[in-house]
Amino acid sequence: KAAKDDCLQREQLPLWFEHVRKLANPVQAAYLQTLLLTGARREELAGLAWTDVDFQWKSLTIRDKVEGERTVPLTPYVASLLSALPRRNEWVFSSPGAKSGRLQEPRIPHNKALAAAGLPALTLHGLRRSFGTLAEWVECPTGVSAQIMGHKPSALAEKHYRRRPLDLLRMWHTKIEGWILEQAGIEQPGEGQAPGLRVVG
Repeated sequence: KAAKDDCLQREQLPLWFEHVRKLANPVQAAYLQTLLLTGARREELAGLAWTDVDFQWKSLTIRDKVEGERTVPLTPYVASLLSALPRRNEWVFSSPGAKSGRLQEPRIPHNKALAAAGLPALTLHGLRRSFGTLAEWVECPTGVSAQIMGHKPSALAEKHYRRRPLDLLRMWHTKIEGWILEQAGIEQPGEGQAPGLRVVG
């Protein structure tokens, strides 16, 4: 299989967010936005349990296919999305109709949103790729976005000498999220604020 290079462009962000946020199912809408804003793999995020979310210390523990698990920042907008979700069972992205109790096929609503927005085809892995690419706009160090995404460290220095604390990751991750939302015309919420559309005057 040839490597895909699908990726959201900066100028496509307003339309993407507008139509994903319009999805009738709030769990699907929150999942797709969180996928873009964390750079997580689709199954890692679908398997997120409430016990993995720490609203107090603002962190997410993601079961990682590379390291076993990784802890990443819970950024302000993602925190507001997750805190608004129904707590029906152990899964953050729950689905009462699914046998597993959690979201099964997020591609269908995503493709629906893309079609409604008139955007080109984009895979769920393309959202992960988009996070890594968009992070470069805020001049985020490559190693930081790689650690958030759960990529294996590539360079020797990264492998042996860089273990960034959550606070340092949070500084960059919040900056990446804020920039993506700004491009989409959405205000990044402050502490304990619900996400809202920014009024552009």
